[in-house]
Amino acid sequence: MLNNIGLPGLLLIAVVVLVLFGRGKISSLMGEVGKGITSFKKGVSEGNKEIEDASNEASHDPVTETDKEKDKV
Repeated sequence: MLNNIGLPGLLLIAVVVLVLFGRGKISSLMGEVGKGITSFKKGVSEGNKEIEDASNEASHDPVTETDKEKDKV
């Protein structure tokens, strides 16, 4: 269905949206979309950093489970 739109169809849709909502409303909407994308990217990078930190802590932990069990005996 959407395979046959092409450039003229997209331009027509853009003009109709511009006429319906106005330039100011579209501009503010795109600003909010940009803020959302930035926030999403920041969240993803923070999540990746937390995962890397956790894996680095686990690999550098000098006390292993077997050492803990030996201390109990």
